[in-house]
Amino acid sequence: MTDLSAAHDAAVTDRARLAGSAYNGDRDLAARQSLYQWQMPRYDLPGLVAEQLGDVRGRVVDIGCGNGKFIQRLRQDRGDLFLLGLDIAPGILADVPGPVAVADAMRLPLAARSVDAALALHMLYHVPDIPQAVRELARIVAGDGLVIVSTNSDRDKAELDDLWQRATGDVLGIDRGPARISLSARFSLEKAPAFLGEQFSRVEVVELPGTITVHDPEPVVAHMASYRAWADQHDVPFDATIDRARTLVADHIVRHGAYEITCRGGLLVCRR
Repeated sequence: MTDLSAAHDAAVTDRARLAGSAYNGDRDLAARQSLYQWQMPRYDLPGLVAEQLGDVRGRVVDIGCGNGKFIQRLRQDRGDLFLLGLDIAPGILADVPGPVAVADAMRLPLAARSVDAALALHMLYHVPDIPQAVRELARIVAGDGLVIVSTNSDRDKAELDDLWQRATGDVLGIDRGPARISLSARFSLEKAPAFLGEQFSRVEVVELPGTITVHDPEPVVAHMASYRAWADQHDVPFDATIDRARTLVADHIVRHGAYEITCRGGLLVCRR
């Protein structure tokens, strides 16, 4: 591991940064989520999770529940379930329908085998000790219980990585600037099965590929700007880079009629 990637990993897992900046409200998370409304095919991710939970009865905990997108949908579709939302960041829990609690995924405040299903959606890459968090998931879920995890591929949104390097290069006056930070790199769709396979004998990967097509640069700019909590990791002027990216996307749309981003994400459905 290079010094730069080690620094990025430390930043992605830093509790003070996560709770105090990245997820102290839902603005940045919502910006990242909103980009998917321009994706084809459209995936109703909360609906897909609800479908996977079709045979589950009883207690479901959403670990790293964020702004409660999945809890809200499950409350609507599965009123029979007892739902609990946990997150490390108190600020983002403000508008999540309760019960909710502040908790660390590496030390869950739940008894062994006390839930019938657990969700860990787009969050395990933020945990310092991923194997310990996976052990905790296995510990709290009943013997026939279900764990649903989600993350992105190493190749997800490669166009935005290229855009960032072009924009930073222009700002710095060089050909290509440094790579942007990747939140999911530590627990990507390619790496996740090995982590989860340590505790679960069955890990089904449900790939959800698609293409985002926008005709206005602003959704792309908002997505890139949502990484502001990690601006110090990029070694470039953050706002100037965002402004340059806006211009590059706008120019691309003028020339080609649209800007396309290739998405590669997925669910991992785990059972003992």
